[in-house]
Amino acid sequence: MDAARAAAYREDLAAGTDRFLEPRRADCPWCGSDRLTVRVRVPDLLQGKPGRFTLERCGECRHVFQNPRLSLEGLEFYYRDFYDGRGGEGTGVVFGTQGAAYRGRAEMLLPHADPASWLDVGTGHGHFCNAAREVWPRTRFDGLDMGDGVREAERRGWVESGYLGQFPEFASKLAGQYEVVSMYHYLEHTREPLAELDAAAAVLAPGGFLAIELPDPESRMARFIGPLWLPWFQPQHQHLMPAANLREALADRGFTVVAEEHGPAHQGNDFFGAVALAATRLSPDPDRPWGPGPTPRARLLAHAVRVVALPCFAAAVALDTVRSAAARRTDGGNAYRMLARKDVP
Repeated sequence: MDAARAAAYREDLAAGTDRFLEPRRADCPWCGSDRLTVRVRVPDLLQGKPGRFTLERCGECRHVFQNPRLSLEGLEFYYRDFYDGRGGEGTGVVFGTQGAAYRGRAEMLLPHADPASWLDVGTGHGHFCNAAREVWPRTRFDGLDMGDGVREAERRGWVESGYLGQFPEFASKLAGQYEVVSMYHYLEHTREPLAELDAAAAVLAPGGFLAIELPDPESRMARFIGPLWLPWFQPQHQHLMPAANLREALADRGFTVVAEEHGPAHQGNDFFGAVALAATRLSPDPDRPWGPGPTPRARLLAHAVRVVALPCFAAAVALDTVRSAAARRTDGGNAYRMLARKDVP
């Protein structure tokens, strides 16, 4: 265990976790309705950090959102060591295996555009941009992200220019500069998704395209798997938007939806993710620097859970294979993609 990292976490936790959550709101951030019900309540199943989180669902527009949501301090605490730092290498490996998904996203533009410039918002380490060049070799790809990975993407040459920070902060600086803006599994992480759509509208040139991919909270698997459904992704996911809500929000901002995909956007990890989250819940990593510290008992339990989980993982892979085939055949997956054109005034 990294002693310095563990000491920093102990200092953070000594002040308590109440400051990591804002006060609960009484209305839906999407439509303003007060018809709210609890959709799911879970601990941090991703890293096993302290805390418990609630997603509520609006009875009017069906929007699902974290309530109470993370504060800015909470965002820093729960994102730390996931995409960068201690967890960065593992996350990079996962992103590096998504080549087929990256290609599918890039190919969605083929019937509609031949872009010279493309900004990928929430680009991480730039894996999508690097893969998308096989489809669009003459396109300039830039990336924007809140994490330091965007600097690494720039150093690798996977993006031409990397912007570090919040997307709305760059809206005026980048106004009208891009023919395509993409947000792949990004919008659900943001505190104010409607402000992010406003920023995209500002950054796009007239006639440009906005490409979005999101988890689908209307997915049947969300109901079937319940709290262990991976796309709930607590505490990182702040908002999960039904496709109808996104279509309406885009129309309000002067966009016309030209393509929508559900089955092709499906991510084949429903059952595998559920097993992984259950295993983490039963036996968190004993070496996690925010934990109480490794003990022989904790190491023995972790080993036992890994052994018992192996056949469960194998079964999960088989079930996900069957589920993925069905999702793509029926166009009913756990995620959706939307492509919208910014109308010319």
